[in-house]
Amino acid sequence: MNVYQRLNKVIDYIETHLEENIDNEKLSKILGVNSYMMHRLFSLLLDISLNDYIRSRRLSNAGYDLYHGDEKIIDLAFKYGYENATSFSRAFTKFHGIKPSVAKQNPSGLKVFPRLTFKENVMPLIPMEYTILELPDLVLYGKGMKTDDAHIEKDAPKFFKEMRQKYGKQYGDITYGMVVYEARFDSDKYEYWVLYDKKIEEFPSYVIPKGKWLCFEVPTDEAVDIQRISRQFYEEFVPSSKYHFRDVPELEYYHNNRVSFLVPID
Repeated sequence: MNVYQRLNKVIDYIETHLEENIDNEKLSKILGVNSYMMHRLFSLLLDISLNDYIRSRRLSNAGYDLYHGDEKIIDLAFKYGYENATSFSRAFTKFHGIKPSVAKQNPSGLKVFPRLTFKENVMPLIPMEYTILELPDLVLYGKGMKTDDAHIEKDAPKFFKEMRQKYGKQYGDITYGMVVYEARFDSDKYEYWVLYDKKIEEFPSYVIPKGKWLCFEVPTDEAVDIQRISRQFYEEFVPSSKYHFRDVPELEYYHNNRVSFLVPID
C-alpha cells in the first residue's frame, strides 16, 4: 500500500469522525508512522496542516448545518469541538467571512472546503540508498526566517543565497540548512534556518541533541535536487520504513558541492 492509499484511509476516518474527537494515534496507525511523522507527511505532501484540514472540514459542514438545519449556534459549537459559542463564532466568521447569526438567515457567501482525495496509481519506485550516522550534540549558529507551505520552496533557496552573499567572505561556507515547524503543526508556518558549525557571536545558537541519523546523499547542492530527495523520502521511504523518527528537525549538511539530507531516528 503506497502513501496515497494510506492517506485516503486517513481521510475516510476523519470524515466519519468530524463530529467526534479525532484520535491522532488511530490516524498514525492507519498511516503506519508515529504521530510526529504523520503531521510532517500531511503538511509537506498536502500543503496544509492536519489540524487546519480538520478545522476547515468541520467549519465547512457547520455552514451547511447552520442554514439547512434547525440547530442552535451553541449546539453546533459543541458538535464540532468548540468549547463555547464565542470561539465557534470567531472561527466561523474567519473561515466563511460572515457571522453564524447572519448565515443562519442568509447563506450567501458561505464557503465549502472539499474533502481531499488522492490518486492511488503506484509509480515505479527508485531505490533510496542511505547510511546511519551517530552524531554528538551539535551547537550551531545562524539566522532564520519565517515562511509557510506555499512559499518555502522559493523562500529557502533565496534566503540561503542572501546569507552566503552577505556573510560568505567573513565566515566562510554555510554548514547546515534546517526547517523548523512552528506551533507543533497547528498551522502551516515554518522557520528556515541557515547555520554554521562554529561560534559566531552575532548569531543566536541552536542546539541539536545527539543521536542517530539516516543520511541520504544528494549529488548536488541545487535546491531542486534537495527538494526532490526530500519529497521522495516522504512519499516512498517513510510509508515502508520501520524506523522511529525523533521529534527533531531534519538537517541539510552542505559539503564538497554536495548535500547530505539528515533525518533523526531513535
